[in-house]
Amino acid sequence: MVSKFKEALESKEFVVTSEVAPPKGTNLETIIHHIELLKDKVDAMNVTDHQSSIMRFPSLGGALLVKEMGGEPILQMTCRDRNRMALQADLMFAHSRGINNVLCLTGDSVVLGDHKEAKSVFDLDSSQLLATIRVMEEGQDLGGNKLDGAVSFCAGAIVTPEANPIEPQLIKFEKKIEAGAEFIQTQAVYDLDNFKKFMEYAGQFPVKILAGIILLTSAPMARFMNKNVAGVMVPQDLIDEMEDAPKGRKLDKGVEIAGRMIKRIHEEKMCDGVHIMAIGKEELVLDIMSAAGLI
Repeated sequence: MVSKFKEALESKEFVVTSEVAPPKGTNLETIIHHIELLKDKVDAMNVTDHQSSIMRFPSLGGALLVKEMGGEPILQMTCRDRNRMALQADLMFAHSRGINNVLCLTGDSVVLGDHKEAKSVFDLDSSQLLATIRVMEEGQDLGGNKLDGAVSFCAGAIVTPEANPIEPQLIKFEKKIEAGAEFIQTQAVYDLDNFKKFMEYAGQFPVKILAGIILLTSAPMARFMNKNVAGVMVPQDLIDEMEDAPKGRKLDKGVEIAGRMIKRIHEEKMCDGVHIMAIGKEELVLDIMSAAGLI
């Protein structure tokens, strides 16, 4: 089955994806609400996989829900929690249920999450997971055994354009493309002039790039990311802008900033699209798109 997301990457001038977060529990009302809001407005929805090492309802279950509701899911798969056998099994199951898109992630350290006693696996990293998908598409598993039915995925990975130093990220970026990445989602970008410099390099490669946009909700949130999230740097002028927003209007200002950034990315044709991360405020994705002039 052809991936609708892959078709959008190949045919649309500007692709928009977003995220939906599975719940911590079995109550699916909120994620169902978010899927219903977004399924006809964005080209695909990422379903996060124990994001920040917080145990949640599985990404695979969320991706199936997106599919059942008529949306286009991107299954996130981290290598932190499963060995190569479990990863391959989940890929086969996803393919058998019509999930055609995968974002390959190495995964955050468990010490950042809520199960600090958990044992990390990291049998593979994201580049090796990409390569695994390509091996399985040829009808074999990683043990060299023939599969009775191959898989097929539009597979991607991430890059951090604002990392300092940037050189290790560029090495990883090229390695992921060599392993078979068809699209790259970036970590959050806030300095668009710096992002343009990154794209001068990244634009040389046959891969689609989606700029990551994280909604700012307050000045303290921006300062927290600067201090604690590797590769994310919110410029001081944006922090000041959030600080100066009237009480009760901080979220409105965050939406305005995100929309303004997306509009510039689109108008200046910096890359192939954006990936909007509202992180707990998914209902505001449509407001961000409206502020950007996309809907």
